[in-house]
Order: sequence, then structure tokens, then C-alpha cells
Amino acid sequence: MSKGPLVVRWGAPPDASPRAGAVETVPVELENAGTIAWHEGINVAYHWLDDRDNPIVWDGYRTPAPPLAPGESGIVSVRVRAPIPPGPYRLAFDLVAERRAWFSELGSPTLTRDVVVAERPGEPSASLPPDVEPAADWAERVRAAHAEGYGVVAGAIEWSGGLLNPRPRALSPYEPGPGRIPGFTAALLCPSVLPGIELERLDDVAGLPAFAAPREEPWIYDGRIVLRARPRSGRRPV
Repeated sequence: MSKGPLVVRWGAPPDASPRAGAVETVPVELENAGTIAWHEGINVAYHWLDDRDNPIVWDGYRTPAPPLAPGESGIVSVRVRAPIPPGPYRLAFDLVAERRAWFSELGSPTLTRDVVVAERPGEPSASLPPDVEPAADWAERVRAAHAEGYGVVAGAIEWSGGLLNPRPRALSPYEPGPGRIPGFTAALLCPSVLPGIELERLDDVAGLPAFAAPREEPWIYDGRIVLRARPRSGRRPV
């Protein structure tokens, strides 16, 4: 154990049952083993590492540490979001003095536990208008993406209006085929959503229900996930 002003002594590694992309709250026991009291700006955080301690996801959610004097201990309920995709990882808890340093950089140990991140559970749902139908592999691709850890899954729109009803210009960003697009900036059309996730409704795009991408949930746009839309009677392309 290092000596110095900012040192933590951990209790036993907490039990955890992480699901890819999902948030879990775990109790973490710790003691102020340094020489100065912890006040505002001392937070518990975590890192996801591989079995060689290489960072996979660095700098997870912050949870304020209790205001402990040297020698005092406490238990913190730490919010942890599991990484994507499922598989074996090393979960490492650390403390950070904001705008100063991680405790581990000052020689204080992390609290580590090897875990297996499971697939994300939940029965997805998508509200599809009557004039929209999924491609043959849509459900399989959607479920695979949710299991991988994504709470919201959206994809491309194939237009079947023919020459008399050409593809609306508003659907230009949603051409099938490019695969996953990180940082997709357009609205999500007819997305599949896991239970408990609410999306912000936007104005329809070419008559299709549109939603803003979530800020607090992992999501994905994949051009191989295809919905087929046909023009409604009386609907004009835009």
C-alpha cells in the first residue's frame, strides 16, 4: 500500500452480473487510507480492461465518494455500464481527484475483478406503420444487435414506390447497404427499442415515425437492417 495524501484501501471485490451495454449498481466498500480528508471532487469511477490490463473502455461513470476522514470507511453504490460486446473483461474500480489525478496514478491500487459480460436481455419492440414491413432478416439482425448491448437499433429504408412514386429526397440518408455508421446524424426511423427506454419523438420523415438518438443509451444505425416502405395512397414524395 502506497503512502501519501490520496490513497484508498478497498474492501472485497463486489459481485456483479454485467449485461452488455446495460447499467448495474454495485456496492463498493472503501477506506480513506491517505493523510487528507475526502471532500467534493473525489469520485469513484471504473475502467474495463482485457486480461492483460489493456484499456477497452476507460473512465466510466462517476459516483461521488463519501466525505471520509483518514481512517474512515464507507460503502458506495456505484453505477456501472457494461461494455459492448459481451465477453470476458476485467472490471477495475479507481478513484479520481477531478482535475488532479487518478489515485492509481499516484500508486494507490485499483479494485479489480474478472467478469464475463453476458448478452443484453429484453424483448424489443418497434412500432411499424401499416405501409412498412421488415425484410426477411430484419428481426434476426435487430435481435443480434440488441443482444450485443445496444438499447436502440435502427436501420435503412427500402422504397417500393416505383416510377410513379420515386424515393423521397428526405430518405437519402437511409439508403440500404453501408453497414454500421458510427455517429449517424439523421433521425432514427421506426427504431427497435428495449423495454424501459423512451425516445424523443421528432417530426415524421417522408411519413415515417422519426426519433432522436438517445443520449444515455448505446444505440446503433446499420444499413443492413432494412425496412421496406411503400407509398400510402395520396402521399406525395418530398
